Amino acid sequence: MSDHTIPLAGVIGTPIAHSRSPQIHRHWLTTMGLKGYYIPMNVSADNLGAVLRTLPKAGFVGVNITIPHKEKVLDLADLVTDRATLIGAANTLIFRKDGKIHADNTDGYGFIKNLQSAPHGWQASAGPAAVLGAGGASRAVIAALLDAGVPEILLSNRTRVRADALAQEFGKRLRVFDWVQAGNMMEYAATVVNTTSLGMVGNQPLRVPLDGLQKGAVVTDIVYAPLRTKLLEVADQMGCHTVDGLGMLLHQAVPGFERWFGQRPEVDSATRAAALR
Repeated sequence: MSDHTIPLAGVIGTPIAHSRSPQIHRHWLTTMGLKGYYIPMNVSADNLGAVLRTLPKAGFVGVNITIPHKEKVLDLADLVTDRATLIGAANTLIFRKDGKIHADNTDGYGFIKNLQSAPHGWQASAGPAAVLGAGGASRAVIAALLDAGVPEILLSNRTRVRADALAQEFGKRLRVFDWVQAGNMMEYAATVVNTTSLGMVGNQPLRVPLDGLQKGAVVTDIVYAPLRTKLLEVADQMGCHTVDGLGMLLHQAVPGFERWFGQRPEVDSATRAAALR
């Protein structure tokens, strides 16, 4: 294969140095024996449109999009999937041969696959899901949980008006709790999800009371730095099944890789190890 036909992909955000996506994609390219490169790119909001129009001319077949550009790329894309429209953000772009930019959101897919791949399994029908946070990640998680068949979403956010807006948008299966009641809503939940950055390295801790967690509930945190957040540690001690946030990052990468490089990768222990290097 000549150099000019080697497919290029990457991840765009600012900052970007912390991203683990390059390690994941490089691992798959190497282990599957595929030609290709995956490159981190620090791009400002002002330059985003120009960069996205230029990359296909340089041999790029697509990119991942991360903070803070996930919402803005919807306006720059030529085609947007229904789920990206519903979530209001895209994390995966495909540069089509006809020159059009196709935007998708695989965060919800990655989130559900991560829950389903847990050793103890996960059933959407087991009961309500309590979701902390009402930002962009929360939208992807809520859409995925509803699509999977969770009977009810219990939602709480530090700024209640944002949670109320999501409830209006997603409908009757959402019930909003004040932030001071966030601990109480866990008493009703078979699944508990933290979609906030609280508890992440360098951020404030998650100060929600956790004594309402039900034994046997599935508890997950989309934060993966640290891998074992305080929420997951406490949930473990209370007899819950815990799922760390790294798997969501790994699984959301699968559809993009398949579209860009032509083969579907597997998420396994070696992939996890590669992401943590």
